[in-house]
Amino acid sequence: MPIDVRRFGVGHRRPDGPPGTTGIEGQVIAGTPTGSIAELAFKTRARIVPHTNPNWSYFLVIEGGGWVGVGDERTRVQAGEAVVWPPDVLHAAWTDGAPMRAIVVEFTEPPELLVSGAVQGAALSKAEGALAPRQLDTAPRGGSPAAEEGEPL
Repeated sequence: MPIDVRRFGVGHRRPDGPPGTTGIEGQVIAGTPTGSIAELAFKTRARIVPHTNPNWSYFLVIEGGGWVGVGDERTRVQAGEAVVWPPDVLHAAWTDGAPMRAIVVEFTEPPELLVSGAVQGAALSKAEGALAPRQLDTAPRGGSPAAEEGEPL
């Protein structure tokens, strides 16, 4: 079987987002009946207006940073952080003074059903949406970390 290379990024994007979206281009990398993976590129002062989505959505910030909102809450996000939006929860994303790139992964079913194949005897309902508290790493930084310590910050 040949290697399947999917191209995305500069030169492969088109305007994307729900109606009212400004300054955002994207490219679907993969799509199936059970979900999709896409790249989104936010220009400076770009906005995905508040909207709902019937899917479980994972918004993985891979470059730059911006803002996300869930209902009336909002928080800043940056590269290396991910936001999880349950289905049918009002959410938005935007940038202010810098661009941002994100990978968006959507599942039509709860992720645990896709992994295990089935959840027996459990009734699943749509989740309530809220931003989880951010865990801050307050350890002092400096020098160069050993290879086993991971990437330097």
